[in-house]
Amino acid sequence: MSKYWSDVVHKLTPYVPGEQPKINNLVKLNTNENPYGPSQKVIEALKLEAAETLRLYPDPNSDALKAAIAKVHHLDSSQVFVGNGSDEVLAHVFQALLKHDLPLLFPDITYSFYPVYCGLYDINYQTIPLAEDFGICVEDYKKPNGGIIFPNPNAPTGMPLPLAKIEWLLQNNTESVVVIDEAYVDFGTESAVTLVNQYPNLLVTHTLSKARSLAGLRVGYALGSFELIEALIRVKDSFNSYPIDRFASAGAVAAMLDADYFDETCAKVVATREALIKDLVSLGFDVLPSGANFIFAKHQTRDGAELSSALREHNIIVRHFKSPSRIAPYLRITIGTDAQSELLLKALRAILS
Repeated sequence: MSKYWSDVVHKLTPYVPGEQPKINNLVKLNTNENPYGPSQKVIEALKLEAAETLRLYPDPNSDALKAAIAKVHHLDSSQVFVGNGSDEVLAHVFQALLKHDLPLLFPDITYSFYPVYCGLYDINYQTIPLAEDFGICVEDYKKPNGGIIFPNPNAPTGMPLPLAKIEWLLQNNTESVVVIDEAYVDFGTESAVTLVNQYPNLLVTHTLSKARSLAGLRVGYALGSFELIEALIRVKDSFNSYPIDRFASAGAVAAMLDADYFDETCAKVVATREALIKDLVSLGFDVLPSGANFIFAKHQTRDGAELSSALREHNIIVRHFKSPSRIAPYLRITIGTDAQSELLLKALRAILS
């Protein structure tokens, strides 16, 4: 604590990112990174960008990147907003679209950055309990609100919400913005992007960190009506006119346009996920349905914290959440390669025996 801090700093409880340990021969299954590297076309694009032009500022509007994103999603470039990772995009969303007198609504178990943004921007919010099976009940959001936000699939559960449920929510909530955070949508969940042109209050956010294998490049984007995008641009240009550097733009464009590699790696992750789920069930785990590149699982007789600690002794790191108590028995396990899954299963067999 410091007397030099602004008052808001004293009140903040910052987001705690997943551990990034510096350990050799580590099986790292804790931060939902893609186990496969980026497209070779991304690598070539980055090499070309390492040139004399780095002395120049990047395009403040990121027109080339917006055009590539718009092409992939069959939208107009005016419906695209880009930022330095989806976390920055979401930060602008909270400030530009979700700060109102009525409370912002989001699940009680969800991406833990949401209450952090609310604290940073002094946003009134209310959490809506997940159902007993950890699903999101859209009917519970039919109440006066200053906005609604949740991930689909949800985090850390990985459970997907059918598109029909999201459309029901949009039809019954027309007076505030509905934000669907689709960080993990490409691993088997229906995207709400197809509804953007029908519902002017819908904003969908994406990241290139997961399915596009670019967590180290920091690029995210939002898709919505021009009215919503304009609000985000006004906030961005009051904060940082150049959030996307030349390397990020070049690599992101190449990643967005390499559809074959995208489809290939997503399919590999999904296949490994489904195989891992079957193996974990055979070891006595209960695993929630997942539409993400991770699973949420608990053992029927062993404690989550205990298993997490034991796996660490085998040089395997997974994510364990101590609170809320309802999810303390669970482990969030990132889907790695088939070889990493085998190492995980081998360690679990040894621990459980």
